[in-house]
Amino acid sequence: MTLRRLAVMNLIAQSAIIVTGVTVRVTGSGLGCPTWPQCTPGSYVPTVHQAETWHKYVEFGNRTLTFALTAIAVAVLFAAWRSFEIDRRTRMLAAVPLLGTMVQAVLGGITVLTELHPGTVMAHFLISVLLVAASHALLVRVSHRIVDPLKPNMMVDFGSRALVVLGFIVIFLGTIVTGSGPHSGDADQPARLGFDPALIAWIHADAVWFISGISVSLWLYVRFVVQHRELESRLQFLVIIIAMQGAVGYVQYWTGLPWPLVVVHVAMAALFWIAILNVRATGRAALSAGTDLRRLPETATTNT
Repeated sequence: MTLRRLAVMNLIAQSAIIVTGVTVRVTGSGLGCPTWPQCTPGSYVPTVHQAETWHKYVEFGNRTLTFALTAIAVAVLFAAWRSFEIDRRTRMLAAVPLLGTMVQAVLGGITVLTELHPGTVMAHFLISVLLVAASHALLVRVSHRIVDPLKPNMMVDFGSRALVVLGFIVIFLGTIVTGSGPHSGDADQPARLGFDPALIAWIHADAVWFISGISVSLWLYVRFVVQHRELESRLQFLVIIIAMQGAVGYVQYWTGLPWPLVVVHVAMAALFWIAILNVRATGRAALSAGTDLRRLPETATTNT
């Protein structure tokens, strides 16, 4: 299997475990396997006599995906170090998914041992977000895609950078909303951060409105001024995802946070993050492929 295909699988798997992780939390299955690394004392797999009923299978399924992630990460690292077509920096980046998955496994154990403290749950989620970013960067580097050139443009460069920063802030605020809300991960573990859930939710919503304005403005600028089709398409997709994500967010807030909507919201958050990374990668590639005439020798400009 080619390195690029493995990188695609790795990105999908790193995104999928975000969704399975939130499914564990919102279904109250966070302590479905009450011990770690074993699922229950004396067994690494769920047993018939466990008191956690069906919750044990939800939590064990999420743990099992970690093993799949590890296998994919090992395959990615092996393929990267065997390839003669990539540089040393890309090989080092190929090690991040494996190292990150190992860190996540340990942090997952700490989360169980601390009985789902919201701080460790937040850290668990945010590390997954960073691993998606690293996996996306790896995929971009091994894809060797040719992007239409774009002359250096401060608005595009600054705007795409700002979207990455603002996107992470929006996601971070979302974890604070989660840490303040009712879905602790287990019905017997109601420990929360102590913030007013309504206030934090509205701060999170304000951040989403802000990044919406930046995204729409940059999309219109690229569409009518820069006229770079691929970058415009990436931004258009981002705007659509933000609109859909915002709609789901408001509906789940007004309906009392039903867990299926929360899962959809988090799944779309992963798409939102990947869409932002796509915008940044496309804009960066287009800018690096472009030519800044101001930096050419005078003889070259006069001859043309």
